[in-house]
Amino acid sequence: MDSSLSTSTTMLTCSSKLHHHPPRSFRFLSFSLPIFRKLGICPKFLSKSPNLTVRSSSSITAKPSWEFQKKGRGQEQDNKLRALREIFTRPGVNVDAYIIPSQDAHQSEFIAECYMRRAYISGFTGSAGTAVITKDKAALWTDGRYFLQAEKQLNSSWDLMRAGNMGVPTPSQWLNTVLAPGCRIGIDPSTPSKFRAWEQFLFSSDAAKEFKEDISKGNHELVFLYDFNLVDKIWKESRPNPPKEPIRLHDLKYAGVNVSSKLSCLRSELRNAGASAIVISMLDEIAWLLNLRGNDIRHSPVMYAYLVVEIDGAKLFVDDTKVTPDVMEHLTNAGIELRAYESILSEIESLAAHGANLWLDTSSVNAAIVNAYESACYKYPWDSATKSRRKRTANLDSNGQSGGPCAVYRSSPVSLSKAVKNDAELEGMRNCHLRDAAALAQFWAWLEDEIQRDVVLTEVEVADKLLEFRSHQDGFLDTSFDTISGSGANGAIIHYKPESDSCSTVDGKKLFLLDSGGQYIDGTTDITRTVHFGEPSARERECFTRVLQGHIALDQAVFPENTPGFVLDAFARSSLWKVGLDYRHGTGHGVGAALNVHEGPHSISFRFGNITPLLTGMIVSNEPGYYEDHHFGIRIENLLYVKEEDTPNRFGGIGYLGFEKLTFVPIQTKLVDISLLSVAEVEWLNSYHLQVWEKVSPLLDGSARQWLWNNTQPIAKL
Repeated sequence: MDSSLSTSTTMLTCSSKLHHHPPRSFRFLSFSLPIFRKLGICPKFLSKSPNLTVRSSSSITAKPSWEFQKKGRGQEQDNKLRALREIFTRPGVNVDAYIIPSQDAHQSEFIAECYMRRAYISGFTGSAGTAVITKDKAALWTDGRYFLQAEKQLNSSWDLMRAGNMGVPTPSQWLNTVLAPGCRIGIDPSTPSKFRAWEQFLFSSDAAKEFKEDISKGNHELVFLYDFNLVDKIWKESRPNPPKEPIRLHDLKYAGVNVSSKLSCLRSELRNAGASAIVISMLDEIAWLLNLRGNDIRHSPVMYAYLVVEIDGAKLFVDDTKVTPDVMEHLTNAGIELRAYESILSEIESLAAHGANLWLDTSSVNAAIVNAYESACYKYPWDSATKSRRKRTANLDSNGQSGGPCAVYRSSPVSLSKAVKNDAELEGMRNCHLRDAAALAQFWAWLEDEIQRDVVLTEVEVADKLLEFRSHQDGFLDTSFDTISGSGANGAIIHYKPESDSCSTVDGKKLFLLDSGGQYIDGTTDITRTVHFGEPSARERECFTRVLQGHIALDQAVFPENTPGFVLDAFARSSLWKVGLDYRHGTGHGVGAALNVHEGPHSISFRFGNITPLLTGMIVSNEPGYYEDHHFGIRIENLLYVKEEDTPNRFGGIGYLGFEKLTFVPIQTKLVDISLLSVAEVEWLNSYHLQVWEKVSPLLDGSARQWLWNNTQPIAKL
């Protein structure tokens, strides 16, 4: 599954700072390059875990949005816009425009239903996007993964802004153009009382500050609306309730490192950075650090919480109704106190009152927390030298305290530590990928048989059947994202989600793209295969083969240590570029171990701002593609992990790295134009299929085993 991920950078200042992080919310508000500095790396702890017992078992011009709009939806969305605009002039609001982001208060990519405000107001359900509404206009920004989906879902009242395309303004540029000077632009920092315990600011500190600066060029004012969220005011009682699912333990045999060791490592980082405390708000970072998993967000095994770690203690801010006795004992043993989720700001102010130097990752921590700390720093009678903190670094005593509170602005050290998997995490990922491959073999054998018998199946029915096969595997918990099941033209919608009332049937005479994944107790999977059930055209075979060549090139890449992922992106595109083709998404994203299917800080992408190096133990997807709008889509995706390579030379005295495959599912050879492949590429494909057979066949029997045999036979170049 494709993802657009960015990295953040490291900087130590007091109170005031440069824009050193690319925003995680407002991700379409600016494409400016930040200032980058080297990331510090927290040591990892390695511990091998026992295996889990496994049961045998040429582009076309896009049409305008309204040509795709479903009957009836347009009026509903217009009514919502009209109701929202009526609130603009109310006392206490008085705004000329309103910004609605995709994220929750933790800058999550996938969010709970009660926070899907942008989807509610616009009808666009993609995971990434920003809606901007004025008194007479409405515009939505999203990236290339979602252009076709947005065309279908937005009605004619909305302007689709294809972020990243030549000539497309950012939201701030657009507002500076369409609004007269001196307007008020609202963003939402809080929620109504029913939900106040669940959310503070929807925007990261960096995003809010950057946007404020940008709109000031048009003499506009950024207004924080504290009393209520405008979307919630019209959503009313139909808004879903916040999640209340219980938290569960993530077993040490899968986590590999206990919580005490992780906290010790983090505290060492705090001391080295001159910080006495850190606030962590990214949900997957909290889950990883505490060896806990949740079920608050569909597909993502995380829970809504904040975590404050100090030199001599830690506090978890969470709804305590989710904390089971086992989890409570686990937290107590690790020295972690429980606090109410809604008390996080009080704790931040208390830290400042006690002179704590707080580590803040302003690319992810919301503006409410950053503002609360920075404001509290000025409330207390520190000397004038302390109050002028811009050029001062922290002077800590033996307890990690300074003469006055001082912010340490840096990337979260947990992000990189989590991305570098230990032996137990890698073992769990290997094991769950084999079980997942067995489920996919069973599924493909079933689907091919159904298509050959002319059974009519919808894209949704196919996705549901795949879920059924996966659910029979040991350790299966959930899908890792909504299955992308696209036949023909729907395959060109990069993040297509079939709906039962509007999806297509699977056409045996067209390409079929299936991008899916599973959450298992020991790991997370993500795989895409594109197949044809009939006779593919020469054009389809050429495009598929060029995508395959890019996939092979990246899989075989060998590169020096400290190489950032963007350096490798061209490997996957080269064969397409030779004939003037390309794709609009990144080539690879990080993947969590029994965690989020998309994780940073690393990626493989044409977005060269991310300079995070690929490190041994990181997991990344390899998923080049090609899409002809309204005709077909092609993507081939495996997960890989970074490993050391034994090269005959070590130029400059440094080591070299490469990749090892985690995914073992056949690639359909019917779609391969062998004349385009080199001998080495044919050998790669045959070798891969031999590995697939050897690793997965012991888990299968009957028709699924026969299908695997048929689809792993070697091919020969004439």
